[in-house]
Amino acid sequence: MTRALSAEQASVHEELLRLLAQQGRRMPYPVGFSAAVIAIMAWQGTQHWLAVLWLTLVVGVLALRWWGLGKLTVWRHLSLRRRLRAATGLSLLNGLVFSASLAFVPYLDDYQRMVQTMLLLGLCAGSVATTAGSAPVLLSFLLPVSFSNSLSWLGWHAGGRESTWLEVALGALILGFAWILASLGRDAYRVFVESVLIRQQQTQTNQQLRLALQKAEQAMEAKTRFLASASHDLRQPMHTLSLLGSALVRRPLDAESAEIGRHMNLALQSLASQMDGLLDISKLDAQVVPVANQVFCLSSWLRRICLEMQATAQGKGLSLAFECPDSVFVESDPLLLERVMRNLIDNAIKYTERGGVRVVVTPEFCDDNEDEDDEDEPMWTIRVIDTGRGIAPAEQARIFEEFYQIGNAERDRAKGLGLGLSIVSRMVDLLDLPLQLQSELGQGSTFSLSIAGAQASAAAVGDGAAAEAGALPRLPRLHVLVLDDEAPVREAMRALLSSHGCEVTTTGSTREALLKCMSRRPDIVLTDFRLRDGDDGISALHTLRNALPGLPAVLITGDTAPERLREAHAAGLVLLHKPVLEDQLIAAIHQALVEAGGLSPISRVLAGTA
Repeated sequence: MTRALSAEQASVHEELLRLLAQQGRRMPYPVGFSAAVIAIMAWQGTQHWLAVLWLTLVVGVLALRWWGLGKLTVWRHLSLRRRLRAATGLSLLNGLVFSASLAFVPYLDDYQRMVQTMLLLGLCAGSVATTAGSAPVLLSFLLPVSFSNSLSWLGWHAGGRESTWLEVALGALILGFAWILASLGRDAYRVFVESVLIRQQQTQTNQQLRLALQKAEQAMEAKTRFLASASHDLRQPMHTLSLLGSALVRRPLDAESAEIGRHMNLALQSLASQMDGLLDISKLDAQVVPVANQVFCLSSWLRRICLEMQATAQGKGLSLAFECPDSVFVESDPLLLERVMRNLIDNAIKYTERGGVRVVVTPEFCDDNEDEDDEDEPMWTIRVIDTGRGIAPAEQARIFEEFYQIGNAERDRAKGLGLGLSIVSRMVDLLDLPLQLQSELGQGSTFSLSIAGAQASAAAVGDGAAAEAGALPRLPRLHVLVLDDEAPVREAMRALLSSHGCEVTTTGSTREALLKCMSRRPDIVLTDFRLRDGDDGISALHTLRNALPGLPAVLITGDTAPERLREAHAAGLVLLHKPVLEDQLIAAIHQALVEAGGLSPISRVLAGTA
């Protein structure tokens, strides 16, 4: 009973058949040339028809090997063993045909015999490579050719003379050469088998890596979908609470009730800040964060941020110092950079128990530029230095991972979600700004950010003054259409906007919104992204703008899925994410009215064109 081949043996034999097929297509040319040389020498000493017959036989065998070895790789209906035996048989046939050329020996002179012997030995040496050293295939060619070649020198001489010592030595050398070739073939086959198995293992490893990568990508997509879904479900009630809380504090209240309302809004702002961390990650994943570089005053911009975060530091008994030369101007995206700086300062305050935090800005001149023009603007380095616990070297790379926090195993909500430094890492890459960390346990940490300086401009100076003033224009008296499928959100929006003197019309569907717009055109539409029955805010706005071209609009959503963010970004709408704070809503309404391009009297006034 024939023992079945293992999977490894089968793969090796299949690869061997492919190699033989390749060599079967290449070798006819050098082998045929060698045969032609032998036939020409035989033509001169024997009858011509015999030389032609032998050469024809050689060409026929080479053609048969060409065709047969090629077919053996595709004839899957034959067992692997039978195909290997067929390949061995073709090799044996080839060996016997070339052994037959030694019948020409009596008709060749000594010089021609030496040429014949050298050609046959060369074919034997080449067969080691062309058969990968496979013993059955190699020996089926090597043995008949080598033994017949050796015998021709040992005992086949014209006139029946005895062999000379040189001929005996040459016959023995031919046998020794055959033995060496057989040994080399054995080593070559071992290397061939190892290479096949290594390639097979590499293929399996690559498949496993692709599968692991696919699973990792699926896990990342699942994580993104989960965060988007959880974020949306949490943002809806928070959005309602935020609107109602803002509306509440605008009403006349006694001192105690006003304090309760203020603390409630502070708590909502804290929750909104943590939700914004998830939103930033989703935006960066969706690649919808545009970079709008501009020249601005770094000193006044950074002073404002530090003043706003002073209360947080003082609440922990820490100092927050700010050191920056006056009138320092840089070029970057101030909004994205502010997100980076707030995260760095907040992180420093969070992990510092004693002492304080310093924000220091210093010029950074390169040594090669010392002799250059003095008008060249320097690089500026912003350092956030704390006296906290420091970070161990093993932890320094991990602190930029999502949701990773040092010393917060209990997941204290007061310490955030662990997204701050992950957002910082992605945003500085987006801004193309180098970020460095220096830290020692017990000695505190220093985060350094380098940014290019720039020449001051009138626009930058004006923007800096406006940023320090920080006052939003008042909300004009507007007719606002609120499109949202949830009644609590509609009522909360009505309460807040009515407190600003706006007239509010609410609706829960696109059809109803279109009817109300046709009866009276609103000044602006505030619409939710997700609506009922498969409808969405973008489609609803397209419908309304087809009837009322140029209608200003603000899109409000709690959905942070990357694909949703890309859709909203592509629509070119003013976009707010729930929970929406009062100042964010007012700023978005003004922005949408100004971007309307003077299509209504109100927008013209706001744009300064009336």
